[in-house]
Amino acid sequence: MRKTTILELAISLLCLSSCTKQPVADTTAPAVSVAPAADVALLAEWTGPHGGVPAFDRMELGQLEPATKAAMDQHLAELDAIAADPAPPTFENTIVAMERSGRAYQRVETYYGIWSSNLSTPEFREIEGRLAPLDSEYRSKIVQNEALFARVKAVHDSPQLASLGPAEQRLVKLVYDRFARRGATLTGADKERYAAIERRLAELHTVFGNNVLADEEGTVHVLEEAQLAGLPASLRAAAAAEAEARGMAGKYVFTNTRSSMDPFLTYAEDRGLREKVWRAYYDRGDNGDEHDNNAIITEILQLRDERVGLLGYEDYATWRLEDRMAQTPERAMGLMKAVWPAAVARAREEIADMQAVADAEKAKITIAPWDYRYYAEKVRKARYDLDSDEVKQYLQLDRLREAMFMVAGRLFGFAFTPVPEGSVPVFHPDVKVWEVTDAATGEHVGLWYLDPFARPGKRSGAWASTYRGHTTVHGGKQTVLCSNNSNFIKGAPGEPVLVSWDDAQTFFHEFGHALHALSSNVDYPTLNGGVRDYTEFQSQLLERWLMTDEVIDGYLRHHETGEPMPKALVEKIRRAATFNQGFGTTEYLASAIVDLQLHMIDPKGLDPDAFERQTLEELGMPEAIVMRHRTPHFGHVFSGEGYSAGYYGYLWADVLTSDAAEVFAAAPGGLYDAEVASRLVEHLFAPRNAVDPAEAYRAFRGGDATIDALMRDRGFASAAGKAGKAAKGKGKAGKVGKAAGAKQG
Repeated sequence: MRKTTILELAISLLCLSSCTKQPVADTTAPAVSVAPAADVALLAEWTGPHGGVPAFDRMELGQLEPATKAAMDQHLAELDAIAADPAPPTFENTIVAMERSGRAYQRVETYYGIWSSNLSTPEFREIEGRLAPLDSEYRSKIVQNEALFARVKAVHDSPQLASLGPAEQRLVKLVYDRFARRGATLTGADKERYAAIERRLAELHTVFGNNVLADEEGTVHVLEEAQLAGLPASLRAAAAAEAEARGMAGKYVFTNTRSSMDPFLTYAEDRGLREKVWRAYYDRGDNGDEHDNNAIITEILQLRDERVGLLGYEDYATWRLEDRMAQTPERAMGLMKAVWPAAVARAREEIADMQAVADAEKAKITIAPWDYRYYAEKVRKARYDLDSDEVKQYLQLDRLREAMFMVAGRLFGFAFTPVPEGSVPVFHPDVKVWEVTDAATGEHVGLWYLDPFARPGKRSGAWASTYRGHTTVHGGKQTVLCSNNSNFIKGAPGEPVLVSWDDAQTFFHEFGHALHALSSNVDYPTLNGGVRDYTEFQSQLLERWLMTDEVIDGYLRHHETGEPMPKALVEKIRRAATFNQGFGTTEYLASAIVDLQLHMIDPKGLDPDAFERQTLEELGMPEAIVMRHRTPHFGHVFSGEGYSAGYYGYLWADVLTSDAAEVFAAAPGGLYDAEVASRLVEHLFAPRNAVDPAEAYRAFRGGDATIDALMRDRGFASAAGKAGKAAKGKGKAGKVGKAAGAKQG
């Protein structure tokens, strides 16, 4: 779940940034209390250690619906009181008062997010379906509160705004712009229609996500031992443990998730089974049954287009990117089209290499999508003598976690200490908690929760959540509560959990999001938000430390012998660093380009499947590769609006990532250089959204990033000059620091 600030939750504020520290006056929002009929744990103030923690041990699903309604009512009443304040509007009595409001709703939203992402059940999904339109109505009431917006506008237009600090000025601008961009300026029938569209979209986003989850949970591959040819022992053991957990001892179970599908396709010798597993995964939401998402996609796109039309925008993508680093769809598309030719050219080379292996084996096949991972692994072994399963023996989950803690200590000065079991409530026995402190002073920074393993009801993939962000507006410093969530396959009791190199990178990636939250020094909750095509930068950058000598020598040790990873194996990994970049970049870009184009066209009468096929054909997509996220299960884009018309943001952020990595590489201390790390934390982590991303990056780098470093990073160096020149010539993607980004979700 993506945890946001109250104003984001209320009016979908995807903030841009701003805030140099200034004292915050100790004023309070008008006291308003709308209590539920009975004491409800989900609404209660968080108590206990570390400034209070969520009462995950007292979560009751039956409380969720009434608690949510009560929290909505309370927040609306708080905002009504702010709007009715007889005093002239000021920054303190309007903007700061709004920042302090809605805390009960934020608490309930935390529990809601756990059920939605980590503990989903059919019963929860029924409640979710009922709450979605209510939540939309609630948000519409905030945006359409004319008296409230009038006060916001008065502060925004006041000459006194110039006397505020940079953070406060930006906060006012963000709040005003988001009201305006969400329909606050509309009147009459347009205003009513806008609210109706919001309600319907909330319903459709929920249905879309639940359909994908249903296809994931509804398909389980139950195999016999004779069908496991080629699978390494660690993968067999994990599949056996999954089967036993499901009451099928003696069988082997592979779930319909990426973390299960990917290694199966890499090693399984049975081509028919590979195709079956591949189709089940890539056809999620596209099976012509009750969980088919195609008609839902069309309606979502039509409603989004109509909604921004009411605001005077040409298309949804133009509206969406207006306050992003890219600024326009053309700039985002320009970056992707600059990289696309080199990515596809490399992918075709990779396919040719794999076809040669298949031909040499007299397989009598043409490489298909379900063959790609299998034959890529054979090429990897032949070219680099690199066996992914051999690497996996050195990637033990617990040791990777300790490696991340070491990196956080070296760069950020954080220390992680396990909290005593039972002292902090958790929502599942798998969840563990660490206290984060300043290693130099011992000062408490926050808590880090880890929920590492896959289970029924948990959405696939990996993500970070923030249960409470850093602020100072509530009568003192509010420390951070954040989490990382993964879907690693749990091994048999007592057995170590071994992960792939890609999974290890993802683990570091998501930890980068947690460090971004823990580093925050902002005063105002809204400024803990982020710009979508910038917020992946910090997490993508953290992946780079996985391959440092300090991590390899200290933590990548064989799970049985304890011996460090051999230097020869390390060198093989380094030599193969750009291997398969054609596949990785092409599958990602295909999804990102389709996403953006879907939001630039007139969607009336759209057939999503036909559009997807036509777009990929026009791009020259290799037949052996599919989109990373096919449209019918593209949850980033259609189960909400977090990444809609914005999936390109991973690449935009990776331009910054590659460039920043070269800054470290040129420093005397490399990736652990103290001076560069200090600049990194000061300018790119601690301010969160308190400084415009382009300005923040310039403060760190001394200039803007270009795509040249990215092209070198992916092994496309021969095309870097040409692509960069083309991008600059079109004025669309040249210096990405002004408008532009490793691991794509």
